[in-house]
Amino acid sequence: MPEDRNNKVSCSNYRCEIEVTLEVIGGKWKSLILWNLGEHGVIRFNEFKRIIPDISQKMLSQQLRDLESNKLVERKVYNQVPPMVEYSLTEMGQKLMPILKEMDIWGKDFVAKYKKNK
Repeated sequence: MPEDRNNKVSCSNYRCEIEVTLEVIGGKWKSLILWNLGEHGVIRFNEFKRIIPDISQKMLSQQLRDLESNKLVERKVYNQVPPMVEYSLTEMGQKLMPILKEMDIWGKDFVAKYKKNK
């Protein structure tokens, strides 16, 4: 099946733009990848493994490719041996940082209240 038929953004098969946002940045790893790029600026591929130790190499590659295809992450390859690859946020990716910061604040507040009420 063509990719566009399953892509809610390209086929306008969504009910509101929040659904599109969650489609693009949702999942277990994408928001962590974006958050860390926003905090560190530039991250090499292998540094992600240190920063997010539970992510597999295959999953990291896949998530970075998805974020790159949606123009949220930029990939820069240096022509050297061994090859070095760096990732950074694009302008559109940087626009997500205030949202992710608010999610971080909300999450900390939620955890604190959860622990207090337990």
